[in-house]
Amino acid sequence: MDLWKGPPDSGWDKAQEELAALGLTDGLPVVPPTQARVEAMLRSHGYAADGVVCNLAPLLQPASWRDIAINAVMAGCTPECLPVVGAALEAMAAPEFNLTGVSTTTGSAAPLVIVNGPVAARIGMNAAANALGPGNRANATIGRAVSLALRNIGGATPGELDMATLGQPAKYTCCFAENEAQSPWTPLHVERGHAAGDSVVTVVGVSGTVEVVDSVSSKGEDIAQTYAQSMLIAGTAGGAGFLGGGQPVIIMPPEQAESCSLAGYSKERLKAEIFERAWLAPEQLSPAVREHHAGRGGNTGPLRVAETAADILIVVAGGVGIKGAYAPNWGGGSRAVTRKVRW
Repeated sequence: MDLWKGPPDSGWDKAQEELAALGLTDGLPVVPPTQARVEAMLRSHGYAADGVVCNLAPLLQPASWRDIAINAVMAGCTPECLPVVGAALEAMAAPEFNLTGVSTTTGSAAPLVIVNGPVAARIGMNAAANALGPGNRANATIGRAVSLALRNIGGATPGELDMATLGQPAKYTCCFAENEAQSPWTPLHVERGHAAGDSVVTVVGVSGTVEVVDSVSSKGEDIAQTYAQSMLIAGTAGGAGFLGGGQPVIIMPPEQAESCSLAGYSKERLKAEIFERAWLAPEQLSPAVREHHAGRGGNTGPLRVAETAADILIVVAGGVGIKGAYAPNWGGGSRAVTRKVRW
C-alpha cells in the first residue's frame, strides 16, 4: 500500500470530533454533511427538501428528504442510492414492521434490507460473491444510511432507547441485492406482488445470521433437511411459540438453488419441505422455558420456525459455493414489508 497523495483536508478531523460529540455517528468516521453535498444529493432526484417520507419510531419523528439525505451523505452514499434509502425507511415505518420494537428491544434485532429490480444494477449493488460482506459501496452505505437515520431521526440511540444487550454487526449495515440473474426461481419482489421490472426494497427485522453449509446434498428434500435443522435454535423461541417469530429468511446461493430447481423443486415446494422439518419438540427446551411458554398461554406443542410455510422467505444471493445463511426473524413480532423505489 501507499499513502494517498491527494490534497490535505484540514477540516476533516475537526468535523469528526464535532459530529461525534453531537451523537450523530455510529462510531465510525462519517462524511461531513455539508450544505453543498446534501443539496447535490437532493437535486439529483428533484426531491423537495421538506417533503416528508414517513415518521420514524420510536420517537415518531418526521423524516424529510433533507433529513434522509443528510444521513445518506454521512454514510458515504452516492446520490443514486438516496431513493433506495428512502424506500427502506418508508417500509420500516409501516405498522406491521414494528419499528418501535425492533429499535428498542434488548434483543439484537436489526433491519435487513433486500433490493430487487433494475435499481440494483443501476447503482452497482452486489448480489454475488460476498453479498453480505464488505467491498461494495452501495450495499455498505445504504444499510449504514438506514441505521444512521433510525438513530438520528427516529431516536434509537444505543443505551438510551436502543437497549440491545449485545447488538450485532448488522446494526451498522445489512443490505444486499437478490441475485436474480442466477436464480432459477421467481424473485422476492415478484412473489410479493410487484412486476419483474419494478425496483423494490424489502425490509426484515432479523436477529443475526447463521451459516448453512451442505456440500454433498443435491436432492431437494436433503437440502431442505439441512436448512430446517439449521433453523432449530432454542434461544430464538419467542412468546408466540415460534422459533424466531414471523418470517425467517433463507439466503441461498445460486448453485444450491439450481440443484433444487433441477430436482423439481419450486420455491414454494422447498418452503413446504423446510416447514415440515423445522420444528423443535418442547422437551428440547429447558423446563423453565417450557413452563414460561405454558404460563403465557403460548404454544405447548412443537415449536415451528413460522406460522405457515409461506411465511418463510427464500432469497437467492451469493457467488460460487454452497454456503447459505439463515436469518431468524426477530421474535418480538415483526413482519417483512416491501416498498417500491421512487426513482
